[in-house]
Amino acid sequence: MELNLRGRRALVTGGSKGIGLAIAEELAAEGAHVAICARNAGEVDAAAEGLRATAEVVHAQVADVTDPEAVRELVADSARALGGLDILVNNAGGAHPGNFETLTDEDWRADLDVKLFSQIRCTREALPHLRRSGAARVININAVYARYPDPSFFATTVNRAACLNLSKALAIELAGDGILVNSVNIGFVVTPQWENIRRRRAPDLSQDEFLGKLAAQEVPLGRFGDVREVSGLVAFLAGDRASYLTGTSIDVAGGMGKYV
Repeated sequence: MELNLRGRRALVTGGSKGIGLAIAEELAAEGAHVAICARNAGEVDAAAEGLRATAEVVHAQVADVTDPEAVRELVADSARALGGLDILVNNAGGAHPGNFETLTDEDWRADLDVKLFSQIRCTREALPHLRRSGAARVININAVYARYPDPSFFATTVNRAACLNLSKALAIELAGDGILVNSVNIGFVVTPQWENIRRRRAPDLSQDEFLGKLAAQEVPLGRFGDVREVSGLVAFLAGDRASYLTGTSIDVAGGMGKYV
């Protein structure tokens, strides 16, 4: 399937590993020019080196998306390096552990900052560049827990619901500018953060045992997803074949999510 992404300019936040890196690699393989960011300099450099094997233009920058000034610099520098922006993938985020009784006000603020406010900041800064694009896309990586409340991921389940509403409201407001906004909601996908979750919840189990047990309990398909199963959908939404899709909320979750 031809997605017509060659020469398109994409910024992927949290792009040094896991889902973000897979998305950057997929876009690069389709011929897009790619910018990535993350907080760890060594991981950013390593990811950029790998991307340069396929991407014609790569910009890699250390940036913390919870810092408004860092976001301003990131978007400006990325647009300058790529010659503009056509695609913004808001992927930065992470699971904040704790239940309702243990989560402090600071925990809530930190989780909102890295999830909701990072999407707000990055999209706001990218808008002037996206308005100059003939094929502008904003793709927000969210979670099925936004619509499927689970107190085991209490902060995520509450704050991702706000992210879904942000995506929908943006899609409506920006449609007149030709900017398409969609949400990709992940379920259980194998990423580095799951090892940290295993250590907290089940240190006596191996990674395979832990993931297998969780999948058997929660996922109708009975397995965790692969990052490539997310990145393929993101590339499709970024391309011309998705030109009439905006305001959508698409799950990549193996059937997780007990809702219609």
